[in-house]
Amino acid sequence: MKTVARVLLTLVLVAAGCAAGYELWDYYLFSPWTRDARVQADVVDIAPDVAGFVTDLRVKDNQFVRKGDVLFIVDRDRYTRALATAEANVAALAAGKEMREHEAARRAKLSTIAISVEAREDAMLTAHTAAATHQQAVAELSTAQLNLDRTVVRAPVNGFVTNLTLDLGQYASVGTKVMALIDSDSYRVTGYFEETKIPRLKPSEKVEIYLMGVGSPLRGHVESISRGITDRDNPAGPEMLVNANPTFEWVRLAQRIPVRIHIDHVPKGVLVSSGMTCTVVVEAPPRQWATLAALRQWLPATR
Repeated sequence: MKTVARVLLTLVLVAAGCAAGYELWDYYLFSPWTRDARVQADVVDIAPDVAGFVTDLRVKDNQFVRKGDVLFIVDRDRYTRALATAEANVAALAAGKEMREHEAARRAKLSTIAISVEAREDAMLTAHTAAATHQQAVAELSTAQLNLDRTVVRAPVNGFVTNLTLDLGQYASVGTKVMALIDSDSYRVTGYFEETKIPRLKPSEKVEIYLMGVGSPLRGHVESISRGITDRDNPAGPEMLVNANPTFEWVRLAQRIPVRIHIDHVPKGVLVSSGMTCTVVVEAPPRQWATLAALRQWLPATR
C-alpha cells in the first residue's frame, strides 16, 4: 500500500513540476511584456535663420520653456539699418512709379499729331516697368522685415532646453545648431516585443511602465505596432541582387518588433527623461492556465 502511495505521490509531484514548467515557459514566451523598452521624445534642433552676435540669452541649460518664449536675440543693428534702407527704396520707387504713370496717362490723351504711336507705347511700357520695380522693392522690404523679426529666436514647441552651447557675444551662423529643445508633449515609450508576443498585443490596450529604480509605474496604452524591421540576413548584394544567407541555424531568436506606447499618466515626483530604459507590462485579462488550455485542445483530438 505504501508503495502505491509513494508512486502516486511521485506521479503527482512530477505532473505538478511539468505543469509548473509549462506555465513558466508559456509565460516567458507568450505573455505580452518586455524589459527592452526605451523612453523617447522628439528633439528640435535650434539654429538661427540670420547671422550675428548674440546680444541677449534668455534661457539656461535644462530650463523648461513654452512655445513662443524667447530663447536668444541676435544683434539687430545691421537688420534695422537694412530695413530702413528698404523702406527708403520703396518710397523712392513709389514716387518714380507715380511719375511714370502720370506721364503715360498724359501722353495717352495726346493725338497722333502731337505724339507718335511709338512714343505713347514707350511711355506706357516705362510705367509698367516702374510698377514692377516698385513691386520688387516691396518684396525686398518684406524680406528685410522678416530678417529683423528672425533676430529674435523663439521656442517652436513646449519643452526642455538641452545641450546649450551658446554664450553671450558668440557669433551665431545661419543654420548652425546652438541648442536642442526636447518636445515635452512628445514623450513616449518604444517597447521592443518578441514576435511571438505580438499576436497578444492590440492597439489601445492598457500598459504599465516600470522605470529602472522607480517603484511607482507609469500608465499608458498601446498606440501602434511597427509594420517592418530591417532584415539583416538579407542585404542587397552586387548588382542590387538579394544576398541571401546560405546558412540556417536550428536555434533562431525571435525578432523584436517596435511597439509605440503613449504615456497617459506619470506619478507625481517621477522624472521622465528621453533615453531611459524601462519594462513594459501589458494589462492582460485574468490569467488563463496554459496547462488547462492545452488539455482542452488535446482531449477533443483523442476522442
